[in-house]
Amino acid sequence: MQLTRIVVAGMAVALALSACGGGGGEGQTGTTGAASSGGLEKTQLLVGVVPVPSSASLFIAEKRGFFKEEGLTVKTEIIQAPTAVMPKIVNGSMDAFMTSYVVLMTINDSGAAKLKLFQHTMGGAPNVSGVVVAKGSPIKAVADLKGKTVGVNVLKALGQTVTNAHLQEGGVRPEDVKFVPVPFADQLGALSTGKVDAAWLVEPFLSAAKKGGATQIIDTTSGVTEGVPIDGWGVTEQWLTKYPKTAAAFHRALAKAQEVAGADRRAIDEVVPTYTQIPADTAAAMTLGTFTMEPDKASVQKLADLMHGYGYLKTKVDVGQLFASVGG
Repeated sequence: MQLTRIVVAGMAVALALSACGGGGGEGQTGTTGAASSGGLEKTQLLVGVVPVPSSASLFIAEKRGFFKEEGLTVKTEIIQAPTAVMPKIVNGSMDAFMTSYVVLMTINDSGAAKLKLFQHTMGGAPNVSGVVVAKGSPIKAVADLKGKTVGVNVLKALGQTVTNAHLQEGGVRPEDVKFVPVPFADQLGALSTGKVDAAWLVEPFLSAAKKGGATQIIDTTSGVTEGVPIDGWGVTEQWLTKYPKTAAAFHRALAKAQEVAGADRRAIDEVVPTYTQIPADTAAAMTLGTFTMEPDKASVQKLADLMHGYGYLKTKVDVGQLFASVGG
């Protein structure tokens, strides 16, 4: 269980956990006159970062001087989940933030804010997330989950959505399975004590669980949910309107770093330990999703439709409206 302790100590997951550390430390945003830095409306940005591999593009941009080239100084604040920092996002004291597609759509659906996906980061790939059972469990397949309890980090979010899709494909009605919220850090303990019969996990917790003897029975980022979009950088519509030149500069730097991340796994491995406390060898061994410039829009729509179908969203989403249009 040593690997599990290492991971739990240093890893936060987009909807549940937080960890210490961060590229530039906590800071405040600042504005400058339009005459400086090529006419940018502001040059100092504060970005909310979840210390997961998906955030690597921001730290690649910092490490390689992409922000500096654009006249930007980017500071970071570690966040537990976007919902916790919505007041800062809405009042403008935080400029951008890492968010899952699920959370962004949920916040928009609630009316709490009008958010746009500013830059895609990571999409699902085989074995990035999955449902596991304890060693020796009689549960061997999806059909065996009927009447059982499954732990997810947050109810009615990504884990429950993608698991439901696989339940239905396997002939099990989602309502025939009981989902309970269990933080990722507590999932293995919940399995071993019988508090849950199965658990939905993401990397690096998934690898840690399997190393500890757990058996994966569903790969929730393949098959019927292949290519499911995971997360990206979010901003408000108001911020885009107020700072168009800054937004364009910030996007150019992030997009350039995203291209690096998609082409060179080593670039990701180099920065992940600097903001997550995950040891370099563990970071290099993790299964990662796909770092592409844009998500597959059909997969985004499929995720939105699944969430609406399960009642997690009140309004059906047109995913074409989710993405920011950034000039420059």
